[in-house]
Amino acid sequence: MAPRTIRFKLYALLSLPIVAFVALWTFVTGYVVGDFFELRQATALYEQISAPAGALATEVQNERKLSAVALSKAISQPEELAQVRELTNKAAAAFRLRATSLEARTITSPELGEAVNRVIGEIGRLRSIRRDVDGRTANRLQAVQAFSRITDAVYRLQEKLIAVPEIELYQQAIGLQRIAHARDLMAREDSLISSAALAGALTHDEYEAIEVIAPNRWLLFSEGMAVLDGELRGPFEELLSSPRHGRVTELEKEIIESSRLPRNRSAWQSAAAEVGSEMDQLLVTRAKLLNDRADGAAGWIIMQIVIAGGLGLAAILGAVILSARLGRGLAQELGDLRLAAMDLAEIRLPQVVERLRKGESVDVEAEAPPIPTTGTTMEITDVGRAFSSVQRTAVEAAVGEARLRQGFNRVFRNLARRNQSLVHRQLAQLDAMQRKTSEPGALEDLYRLDHLTTRMRRQSEGLVILSGATAGRTWRTPVSLMDVVRAAVAEVEDYRRIILTPLPEARLTGSATADVTHLLAELLENATVFSPPNTPVNVRGEIVGRGFVIEIEDRGLGLQDVECEEINERLATPPEFDVADSEQLGLFVVSQLAARHGVKVTLSRSPFGGTTAVVLIPQTVLAEPEPEGASVMRALE
Repeated sequence: MAPRTIRFKLYALLSLPIVAFVALWTFVTGYVVGDFFELRQATALYEQISAPAGALATEVQNERKLSAVALSKAISQPEELAQVRELTNKAAAAFRLRATSLEARTITSPELGEAVNRVIGEIGRLRSIRRDVDGRTANRLQAVQAFSRITDAVYRLQEKLIAVPEIELYQQAIGLQRIAHARDLMAREDSLISSAALAGALTHDEYEAIEVIAPNRWLLFSEGMAVLDGELRGPFEELLSSPRHGRVTELEKEIIESSRLPRNRSAWQSAAAEVGSEMDQLLVTRAKLLNDRADGAAGWIIMQIVIAGGLGLAAILGAVILSARLGRGLAQELGDLRLAAMDLAEIRLPQVVERLRKGESVDVEAEAPPIPTTGTTMEITDVGRAFSSVQRTAVEAAVGEARLRQGFNRVFRNLARRNQSLVHRQLAQLDAMQRKTSEPGALEDLYRLDHLTTRMRRQSEGLVILSGATAGRTWRTPVSLMDVVRAAVAEVEDYRRIILTPLPEARLTGSATADVTHLLAELLENATVFSPPNTPVNVRGEIVGRGFVIEIEDRGLGLQDVECEEINERLATPPEFDVADSEQLGLFVVSQLAARHGVKVTLSRSPFGGTTAVVLIPQTVLAEPEPEGASVMRALE
């Protein structure tokens, strides 16, 4: 898995409670919004279906009564009946238009739609019912029952509408609907009794119908009253306990018990009309009160949506903003600390170490200032202080190490200078002894001792080079490269194995003569040491476009490719001297001398299996060819 940034992890951590909060807010808001939509659906059903259906039932009740009365009076088409039929037709058209509208169809279930279609189907039978009334092919009871099928379909539809919502408020509508149904049954009784009063008597079938209608009316009325709460039930209770309703009940019982019309026939019409009118008014006022409650409930639900949705959304936005600010601030603090640490590790400390390597003085206070921390987080501030302490300790350690290295270099240089002085004195004394001695055996011993002392001088110069100083030997005039190579060969212990091929005429500047001689001597020494004692070491050279090339080839075991690449890298880029790495001091000396004069030294495998050292001496250290007849070697300074 790819590494993640601290910003990503912080935001991921902060997003967990926000996601949980959003889920909780969504649940609560969805619950409240669900109630709101249920309320809106119920309101739309009331406006599109329930209200037109109620108006239709009222008009059908009026037409039913007048139709029954018309059959009793033997009048075919009275003017009042025609007006009522016109009102019924308008109510039926309004119901059909609104109940089948697009808005109504989108909120009605299949079961509710079937109930609507049943009412529309019953409405379609109005023409047939009226034709029977006008043609007197139906009696009063048949006409009342035919109209009642329409109102029955309407009240079954109302029951379906009340069962749609699950909100407590609309359970109260059940009670009003049952009372309205009871009012319709009372209207049926009124139609039968009023029309019978005009005809003079009740038929047997009409009497049996009243015996069924009256108990059902009482049952529906009591069930509706039981569902209503106190505010809605109170006016109906007053009506039921009033003398007016008591008079209607007494007349009903008298008709049922005596199986004939009451003695005072006009008493029923006045009492039924008064109670029916008052009940209609109560149904209208209670429906309006229930509608006001629905509006209040809608307002409360909207307020809940505003509170739960708005405040919850504001809280979520606040949490997101606060989390983003905290996360961004913490990430900024950690980012600043990271940049400061990377600047310390990759720029400042390497620069300090490089300056110390060059021998420059370093002020610890200036080079190791405290790492600034821009935030207020205690842990990050503590980490910043810790980094500052580490930085100061690292700079102090680097300064101490540089001072220790400088001390070692001074020790090396002092010891080497003293050794050089003794070696020079010894060489001078050997030279004097060689001049005074003519015996061959003694001269050979002196020459051997002189060669050994020359090697000792090279070792002393190596210590001086390790300390970073110059070897000390210099020439005032250019020196032939052939003489330089011979001088280098003379400093090698096993010089007899070295085969020097004559070199083209070229001269080296005096300032580079000692260092190039030392460089070649180190390479020749390695070639003789790391090759069998019976094999030669070949030295050849030629002039090339970029300077002068000298090749030193041995016939030893050679170097592995990896090892050869590492040594060439060290020769090309001189590393810092490490006292623990004392096995390859010669290569370190060669790299230092090569870097000092721009000489390029490269090792490679030779065709004979050994190693070939290629030394490219640049044009910058080569002098003009010496005039013919001039002296080759000059005196040492």
